[in-house]
Amino acid sequence: MTKKLKQMLIATTALALFAAPAHANHHEADEAAVEAEAQTEDQRLTAFFDELFQRDLANSPLFQSQLGMKGDRYGEWDDFSDTEVVRQHEQTVADLARLRSEFDHAALSEQSKVSYRIFEFLQERAINDHPYRFHGYAFSTMNNPMTFPVTFLQNVHRVEDVSDAEAYISRLNGLKLAGEQLIDGIDMAAERDIIPTSYSFDPIITDSQSLLTGAPFDDSGEDSALLADFRGKVDALEIDQAEKERLISEATTALETAVAPTINKFITRVEALRADSHGPNGVWAIPDGKKYYENRIEFWTSEKGMTARQIHKIGLDDVKRIRGEMEVIMNTVGFDGTLPEFFGFLRTDPSNFYPDTEEGKQAYLDQSKAYIDSIYADVDQYFNILPKAPLEVRAVEAWREETAPIAFYNRPTPDGSRPGIYYTNLKDMTTKQKHEMETIAYHEGAPGHHFQIAIQQELEGVPMFQKFAFFGAYTEGWGLYSERLAKEKGRFTDPMQDFGRLQNEMLRAARLVVDTGAHSKKWSREKAIKYMLDNNPMTEEDATKEVERYIDLPGQALSYKIGMIKILDLREKAKAALGDDFDIRDFHDVVLKNGAVALPILEELVDAYIAAKKAEAA
Repeated sequence: MTKKLKQMLIATTALALFAAPAHANHHEADEAAVEAEAQTEDQRLTAFFDELFQRDLANSPLFQSQLGMKGDRYGEWDDFSDTEVVRQHEQTVADLARLRSEFDHAALSEQSKVSYRIFEFLQERAINDHPYRFHGYAFSTMNNPMTFPVTFLQNVHRVEDVSDAEAYISRLNGLKLAGEQLIDGIDMAAERDIIPTSYSFDPIITDSQSLLTGAPFDDSGEDSALLADFRGKVDALEIDQAEKERLISEATTALETAVAPTINKFITRVEALRADSHGPNGVWAIPDGKKYYENRIEFWTSEKGMTARQIHKIGLDDVKRIRGEMEVIMNTVGFDGTLPEFFGFLRTDPSNFYPDTEEGKQAYLDQSKAYIDSIYADVDQYFNILPKAPLEVRAVEAWREETAPIAFYNRPTPDGSRPGIYYTNLKDMTTKQKHEMETIAYHEGAPGHHFQIAIQQELEGVPMFQKFAFFGAYTEGWGLYSERLAKEKGRFTDPMQDFGRLQNEMLRAARLVVDTGAHSKKWSREKAIKYMLDNNPMTEEDATKEVERYIDLPGQALSYKIGMIKILDLREKAKAALGDDFDIRDFHDVVLKNGAVALPILEELVDAYIAAKKAEAA
């Protein structure tokens, strides 16, 4: 403890003693002293967290931009080298050691204990993950290192003056070094015989090549994605035409001399690895695949000790339950046939799809927005706190449709310069079934990811790192829980829309079976796809895309159901313990007020909430 902090503690303790009434006993005085010490320890811990957050923020130009910040490094990329990864790992080990040696956990307030616990969990997880840093495929159907920079520049890099435009050009030129580092990562993984799945190569190359379509790369008459974005941003500036032409000329040169060679080099390297792929198999096929999958189960569920066998059984049981509920709705709507026949009908019934036209796509977006807007009509009945950030519904840009997910959410900036965005992939409208769009809107938008993530970023009185902490089972569990919550609060009045809700819950239950099947039981890609189609009316294209995602990103698919089950179990636990004193709005406060947390920490928070409510009632 520093001399200054010790003096503060002494002064604060003395003030508490002198301010106490004359009849105060020694026990009360001791409590006052402990409270003063806790406040001081809280301040020290807060300063520690702020020091580390600012250090890490200064080290990441990308994170700065995502927060809406501009500064000396606005025109830079992060360091993607393995040398930097190793340095950060060593820093993480040192940070955890400092946390445990410099702070008295018992002297912290309850809120600071939660922050301590979250930070500790994050550091332990990062340390456990480090040995497997090359196992996460360098490219896949879910991760294209070449389209990421384009998405970032389009959606994150703001151009509000000439210096911002010059920073954009600097980032275009900087892709040469960043690309070399990313390609080095591919090579280092290949040296360890860790090479992406065989089906990843074609879509990765296709999307990468699409970035080189249009000016200045060809004579098609259209601008490429990057040039169109830059030109649009520069044209919006209130500067003279000569200055605009200078900026566009410099950007064009950067595209020709830095961007194009980097993308071409990447494509060449990817193509050269194709023959060495281990095929369309789970991670059991790569070195140390079994241990890596165990690591991924723990990472994505945040539960220690869960096994692939346990999760597989949970999935099988849930699939059986949901099939029964699906059959009830099938009979309600009067379909004469079996459940598999009903699945086939839904896949092919023309009335179940919007036209595959611009008008049809806009109708899908408009209806999705209408579903989200309806949530806000009575949301105060089950939430005390709402996100301040606005929410938009957008179609995925055409140039990244091949590798973009079916639907996903982009977080807003804390400063409000960018809204939360629910993205939906409208590449082929014959795969976008109308009856499931309502539940997807609730999951990705409100009250799903937008409520959880935006509220997390808007938290007050917590360390900054806590506003951006990520735990997959918590985040995706909340998204799936939100679908159920919407049902409980009167949505899904159309039986077929409710079938769509079950269809999406079935998707998450089947994921438990297929993810563990692919990575632990050595299921083939074809067997996994068949299982999905046997239990869900999704199209074969979507089932294929889903399964390939699970194989490429082991364990991620487990997070939805495992997280939802935990949240529902904790809600039922609170209901049973509190009876008439249970208020779902207060329960949601407990779940959301600390941001994303590991599931064991969430259980501790709910237990503390139950105990506090009981104490109030006593």
